Amino acid sequence: MAARKRRPQSPTVVEPPRTVDLTKKNEKAGHRKKLDKQISDEKNIDDKIKHFAPLPLMFTIMICSSFLWVLSYRDMMATGRPVAGTMDEALMVFTKSNEFYDDSRGWKSTGGGLSSIASVTTDANNMGGLFVRKLCGAAGLAVHSQKIVPLLFQPSNAHFVLGHFNPMLYVAALGNISLALLHYSYLPDLEAAGAGDLVKIIMSILVFEALVMLLYCASATISARKLIGKISVSPDGAKKARSVVNRVVMRTVGIVSGVIAVIAGRDLLCPGQIIPIIPRDDIYLEWTNAFVHSPPPNSPEAEDHSLEAPFYLGDKYVSHVMALHVLITCAFKVTSSFLIRTGFKNEGEIKANMIWKVQSIGDWLILFTFRMFTFAAKSASLDIRWHLMTIGYEAFVLGVYAFL
Repeated sequence: MAARKRRPQSPTVVEPPRTVDLTKKNEKAGHRKKLDKQISDEKNIDDKIKHFAPLPLMFTIMICSSFLWVLSYRDMMATGRPVAGTMDEALMVFTKSNEFYDDSRGWKSTGGGLSSIASVTTDANNMGGLFVRKLCGAAGLAVHSQKIVPLLFQPSNAHFVLGHFNPMLYVAALGNISLALLHYSYLPDLEAAGAGDLVKIIMSILVFEALVMLLYCASATISARKLIGKISVSPDGAKKARSVVNRVVMRTVGIVSGVIAVIAGRDLLCPGQIIPIIPRDDIYLEWTNAFVHSPPPNSPEAEDHSLEAPFYLGDKYVSHVMALHVLITCAFKVTSSFLIRTGFKNEGEIKANMIWKVQSIGDWLILFTFRMFTFAAKSASLDIRWHLMTIGYEAFVLGVYAFL
């Protein structure tokens, strides 16, 4: 069989490789990366500005509230000890808190601390007066810690520009103004006793801090309204947004803090007046010396103590400060439970949680103070077991819904 002839193959022409201009592509890619990084950095900066509280506000609260926090800590843990020089010593003499401070025995001295609490109440040791001063310190710690802790340990989901701190700051500013007015009402008597210098400093700190908080709250409110106004929600979502944050906390606070507010309001506005529906209220008033510094008119106590009442003006001053501190803590809890709403993005829970966390700890401090005076009150025929149970229940409920 004859072999086939191969056709002559035409020679293949190899084209030279195309030269790609990589320089322009690299320049475009590098420029694109720079733009992306710039946009990302601007977005991160914008998010940080929206998240964190302004530095001037933080520094103001850290400095002002820290000074007041130290004074409250002194009242609770070292009652009667001067910590601010001679002007503080004059204030301790005016309030007669120096009677509970004793350092004559060195390290064995009570020093106005917890060891100064006796198990039996007598006319000499005045355990009711010591109870008022230590409770004033515990409630003051709860008030001033409420301003410090949320800013110092800011939650990751709480953003200042969105107004998450506004309820707390508004109540804190109102409390500062109330405390400043109370101190101002006693200023002539304090100056007459030579104890007005420290109180003037405290008043200035309270007013300045309140003005700064209100200023930044107003700016945050305007920014939050602009951002929330862009959100469109359904009717069902709007109805849910107007609901309270937690009904269990609302009922608990309404019952427990409501009763506490009534008693503290009486101690502030009508000291010495007996509330008949409260069991053994007359014994409580006698134990805390309310009948001595504020005897009710046309009563047997007025006949016994009306002449000596002006000498106990310092006790009345401490009792009023204690009552106002307790009322401010109740205002924080009522605001978080009744006035704050859920919001469109569940922001109400964020606002309420930062109040519940601190007030739960504050309730435990107040509960601890009551527990330390259980035997002293019992020796004066005052049973405070109901106080312990109710305050403990509220602290437990607030802690469960705030931390869990």
